[in-house]
Amino acid sequence: MTTNAELQKLRETAVPRGVSSMLPVYTAKAKNAEIWDVEGKRYIDFAGGIAVLNTGHLHPKVQAAVKAQLELYSHTCFQVTQYESYVRLADRLNKLAPGPTPKKTIFLTTGAEAVENAVKIARAYTKRSAVIAFSGSFHGRTMMTMGLTGKVAPYKTGFGPMPAEVFHVPFPSPILGVSVEQSLATLDTLLKADVDPARVAAIIIEPVQGEGGFYQAPVELFVALRKLCDQHGILLIADEVQTGFARTGKLFAIEHSGIEPDLITVAKSLAGGFPLSGVIGKAEIMDGPAPGGLGGTYAGSPISCAAALAVLDVIEEEHLCARANTVGAQIKQRLNSFAGKGYTCVGDVRGLGAMIALELVKDGDVTRPDPDLTKALVAKAAANGLVILSCGTRSNVIRFLVPLTVSDAVLAEGLDILEHTLAEVAAPALAAKIA
Repeated sequence: MTTNAELQKLRETAVPRGVSSMLPVYTAKAKNAEIWDVEGKRYIDFAGGIAVLNTGHLHPKVQAAVKAQLELYSHTCFQVTQYESYVRLADRLNKLAPGPTPKKTIFLTTGAEAVENAVKIARAYTKRSAVIAFSGSFHGRTMMTMGLTGKVAPYKTGFGPMPAEVFHVPFPSPILGVSVEQSLATLDTLLKADVDPARVAAIIIEPVQGEGGFYQAPVELFVALRKLCDQHGILLIADEVQTGFARTGKLFAIEHSGIEPDLITVAKSLAGGFPLSGVIGKAEIMDGPAPGGLGGTYAGSPISCAAALAVLDVIEEEHLCARANTVGAQIKQRLNSFAGKGYTCVGDVRGLGAMIALELVKDGDVTRPDPDLTKALVAKAAANGLVILSCGTRSNVIRFLVPLTVSDAVLAEGLDILEHTLAEVAAPALAAKIA
């Protein structure tokens, strides 16, 4: 039997250190919300491949769609000979995207590639070059998306210079001491002091920040941004790479705001574990680039498109938007109960749908983040059979991205493990009491 330790030793000689891995664990198989490593140990998966598996590991309908496609062909390149699944999927997403304006969609491979192309489309349509993003944001690791990302370490360290004409304003969060008014005031100052609005192609924002800590963009911010963009001819891009496809209780998180963005970037859970991303946008804007200006050899893989069509079927048939609200409510109820049991490390519990965050602090003080406890909780939870993720600009947030198809029993089991683990690392005196 191959062991985790053997594979880890091989990894250290074969894979560069820049590709970090959270756990020294190697997956052998996975199903729905459960993973088994090469040594046979079972884990409950509250990470979902970082928001990729809203429909779970190997959903039977997705698996069947991929198998059927593999019987036909694996690749032709859409720019050479086209195929039906690409255009069917584009048409379906165009109809599902929020807002009354006619839409068009291009498919790519990764979330970063989607963001890169959204910027290209915005620049081609507006004939402008500047882009505004937010602090704490994460948009990818390619050169342009790294520049847009609002966090230096580890994403920008050693990779400069950054792309030109990228600007950042603070993302509003009460915990971080930034109000919507302050964010908008800084944006106003930026447009007066640093960049002419007539030079700004787009403003890009995550409806709920992913790597930044699961902070939700307030509705009033979106309303103000929509008004500002309309006033100055700026495009509003909603980065839905992590928030899309039922995670927040809506197919797209931007739907909670009631506004229509000009472009939406999608990836992750779009294809149930197969690499696929896209840009959905207003048809006139999407037609801005000239023929040949968009595309990619593997962009819109027929295998991934088949998987994505099945994913949309599953979301609809299994009512996963409603399920996200149910799962999220159960997680929040359990997390909120921790504070009443003596866990002074619980600073905040928040989230939309099943995109939930637990902010860990010292002595109940949200101004005193506890990244050491957060790191210890992630490691100990894995040892106890639960995979969880951390995030946040202060490295003190546990984020929950459990598959929406998780059973109530497995969800409850995972939350039990979480509570026992928290007792072990944060309040050892409580461990015996809980046990």
